[in-house]
Amino acid sequence: MDIFISILSLLGFIALTASTGLFVAIEFAMTGLERSTVDAHARDVGDRAAKAVARDHANLSFVLSGAQLGITVTTLAAGFLAEPVLGKYFTPLLHAVGLSEGASTSVALILALLVATFLSMVFGELVPKNIAITEPLHTARFVVPPVNAFNTALAWFIRALNRSANWVVRKLGIEPADELASARSAQELGAMVRNSVEAGSFDAETARVIDRSLQFGDTTAEEVMTPRSRIESLDAGDTVADLIDLARSTGHSRFPVRRGDLDDTVGVVHVKDAFSVDKAQRCSTLLGELARPVPVIPGTLDGDAVLNRVRSAGSQVVLVADEYGGTQGLVTIEDVVEELLGEFYDEYDDRESERDFQRFGSSWEVSGLVRLDELGERLSYTAPDGPYETLGGLIMATLGRLPSVGDKVLLPEADGGFQEHFESGNAGRWTAHVTVMDDRRVDKAILTPVPATDVKEQGR
Repeated sequence: MDIFISILSLLGFIALTASTGLFVAIEFAMTGLERSTVDAHARDVGDRAAKAVARDHANLSFVLSGAQLGITVTTLAAGFLAEPVLGKYFTPLLHAVGLSEGASTSVALILALLVATFLSMVFGELVPKNIAITEPLHTARFVVPPVNAFNTALAWFIRALNRSANWVVRKLGIEPADELASARSAQELGAMVRNSVEAGSFDAETARVIDRSLQFGDTTAEEVMTPRSRIESLDAGDTVADLIDLARSTGHSRFPVRRGDLDDTVGVVHVKDAFSVDKAQRCSTLLGELARPVPVIPGTLDGDAVLNRVRSAGSQVVLVADEYGGTQGLVTIEDVVEELLGEFYDEYDDRESERDFQRFGSSWEVSGLVRLDELGERLSYTAPDGPYETLGGLIMATLGRLPSVGDKVLLPEADGGFQEHFESGNAGRWTAHVTVMDDRRVDKAILTPVPATDVKEQGR
């Protein structure tokens, strides 16, 4: 009779451990499922299991409360059944090694507790957890029916527990939710993209475009624009012939039209406007008559708003104004696209001369107009905060004067970390050697990594 009871107790322990596994599995499967995935499968006609998963996923708070109750009850019951039975098997073995009857009973119960806990943890929790994390949808389809039967039978008690827990949570100033948030922040999406690249789901170029798109909303018009010093413009008193000549020499098609300087911009003209004027009149027709109004936006406008304004502008060009009302730069649809996709060139561009980064061994020739965030992405150099946005501005601030060709300076210590993946292969200090000036602006500089042992000597 004792043997029969022991066998029943062991079978009961196995059944209770399996039940614990069901509750653990539904907990991890439900929290690991995306709402979009659940809804997509629930739309299949006649798939009752998928519809049951969708129903429970929409009532997640109740389902998880039931799972917690089930785990608690089955774990306690399994321990209650297993410990005495396993203790009976350990007691004779402990007697055989010379322990007294009282000591054998105590030690046997301790060993039984350890073995029962180990079996319950491994087969009742860890194994189903790993399966649910790996295959959340298939696991949910399997475990939802039996768990739902348990939750239905004890629905009144689960709801009472849930209401009690919600009351405590509200007292803490938090509003409970019945569903997991399906939305993701840009940071979370960026992390998902990086993980997808590491797993081989995305290639690096696709990931780079997605990452740029996610970060685009945090950029400003100042970061996207072509700066004032690089804008090719025409005067309102210039003629259509001047427009054709400038378009031929620069390869550009759109130009701001000003009265004197860019702070008094009257509009924008397109080279196509020249074809609307008879050839005989091109030397006498003034551009002030052809210029179309151009929108003006503040330099602090975010990237998404900039894109909308450029797209809605009839000329696909907007001017960027600084806080004093002066013209700070110009944004074209090409600037916005390059911010999202990276630099691209057409048949009129000189790739070599317009390339912002060119590598020569361990050194890099970098445009002075490169933004410091781009410098961080490519070379892993993070500049200290300061009144500058470009490499040229950083060099000028470090020198404390206008740079000249031949100036060499040790760039100041970075105040933030460095990228885990960077093209330069260097995570230390850099020297900047000014090689080309455009009037008072740094046009090109060669950046060279400095070994840590040479930093003190370079900084003297």
